[in-house]
Amino acid sequence: MTYDPNNIFAKILAGNLPCHRVYEDEHNLAFMDVMPQADGHTLVIPKRGSRNILDADPEVIGSLMAVVQKIARASQKAFAADGVMIQQFNEAAAGQTVFHLHIHVLPRMTGVPLRPHTGKMADQTVLARHAEMIRSVL
Repeated sequence: MTYDPNNIFAKILAGNLPCHRVYEDEHNLAFMDVMPQADGHTLVIPKRGSRNILDADPEVIGSLMAVVQKIARASQKAFAADGVMIQQFNEAAAGQTVFHLHIHVLPRMTGVPLRPHTGKMADQTVLARHAEMIRSVL
């Protein structure tokens, strides 16, 4: 399998699609998932294209994971979460639907189940507020 530079995350990186940015540096971007399974559900992606963790340069993975940790800490604080779930999928059989390396960061509350993927986008005002909550503690 090869990397498709026309995937939705590549379009976000190119500025062709909007997103609610949480954090950005020279190598990575973090933004709100538009179909969140939990309040504060954030995606962290590298700016350098790779299909998933299996073909990513180890330097890309190292930089990406440092940002994942930063976002996880901020999300836990911003949402007063009991914990943080980190998810990453590789290929369709494992649940990957966008073929650009990305990591999900989900603040979790004890006893609160994840919302199912319904294909329905969340309210943009809510996503903007959640992005600001995380940014405010970074």
